[in-house]
Amino acid sequence: MDKLQGFLSGNATHGGSYPAGGPRADDDDWREAAQHASNHAGDSGSADLFSNLLGALGQKKERLANEDVDEDEAVRTHKKYFQGDDDDNDADDRSMGSAAAMQALKMFAGGESGNTAKSSSQGAFVALAMAEASKLFDKKASQGKVSSDSSKESAVMQAGEMALKMYMKSQGGGQSSSSGASNLLGLASKFM
Repeated sequence: MDKLQGFLSGNATHGGSYPAGGPRADDDDWREAAQHASNHAGDSGSADLFSNLLGALGQKKERLANEDVDEDEAVRTHKKYFQGDDDDNDADDRSMGSAAAMQALKMFAGGESGNTAKSSSQGAFVALAMAEASKLFDKKASQGKVSSDSSKESAVMQAGEMALKMYMKSQGGGQSSSSGASNLLGLASKFM
């Protein structure tokens, strides 16, 4: 099934920072992630936006853990949006999300995320990707280069999903945050 279709049909967000069903074990990490994303995005995104999307994303963790990362697509979209390889076509939410997740991985690998235990957690990495997507969407929108059926929320959600899949893949499918930093660097080395 097309991932974008899946996102659109399962796009129920919930108020507050909890996913439906109440708090999770890693909820503190995710609650801080909304603020982390908002700080990194600056004027491009509010904590409320990120909080709602993180809540919806938290519900998808198990499904996303079983999905593969399209590495070629991620590298291609990153080149397009972040390395000046733009083909001048309108940007869509899926490609912007994929590119933003790669940019977050690159920033993480380069130590630009702060790279402390706190900033290398699952939530912090996902937050970085979502913030990058928010900024990228605004940049493309200001150039009039966003496809008409794309929204900032969808682009940010796509980035969060891609980043979460990357993180879980770097864990071998697990959801633990403890060894995330070194494993993510290993994953980054495959792309860079």
